[in-house]
Amino acid sequence: MQILITGPTGTAGSQVVSQALLDPEIEAVTALSRRPLAIEHPKLRTIVHDDFLDFSGLVNVFQNQDACLWCLGISQTQVTKEEYERITFNYALEAAKALLKANPSATFVFLSGSGADSTEQSRSVFARIKGKTENALRQLGLRKLFIARPGGIRPVHLNPNTALVNKLAAPLLPLMEFFAPNLVIGAGSLAKALLHIAKHGADKEILENIDLKRISQS
Repeated sequence: MQILITGPTGTAGSQVVSQALLDPEIEAVTALSRRPLAIEHPKLRTIVHDDFLDFSGLVNVFQNQDACLWCLGISQTQVTKEEYERITFNYALEAAKALLKANPSATFVFLSGSGADSTEQSRSVFARIKGKTENALRQLGLRKLFIARPGGIRPVHLNPNTALVNKLAAPLLPLMEFFAPNLVIGAGSLAKALLHIAKHGADKEILENIDLKRISQS
């Protein structure tokens, strides 16, 4: 199996890459990134790509993938509303279109978030744009689309690109996970769930935090 991962330096994406490289069922991992990765591995190919609104030069890459795990994202606190929509909505939609055209049988796993609003009416930019993106992806006609909605993601470690609000919240997540386990998921567990979905699918299209934790334990 060959998989493509975006956001490979992020909290979730970095764990997906690490676990995928150790997975004997996965023969090749392509990381599509805005900057070089700090790791090297015989199974890993890193493609530094600047324009996530144009994937026309990556047709051959998309053709060879069995699954794309879309982990690219940014905190709404780090950018303007317009930038957040461009990164969350436009980037994902253009990539999904490119994948559908190049390889209609490929699986697309979109990392969304708990609270995504499918009515697109929420006052929260996060909820509204995530919901809008989910809706648009569902209308594309992807044969195998799965939407993951994790709650708070407990990082394995913080990196310099982590949003300040997430850095401040990180120490509280283990406590939250203890008292409200359905609201938090570890980055490692999330990565395990996403890879399982990419390889084997799931019993429904939208997977909430509780579903992801269940899958990670299977």
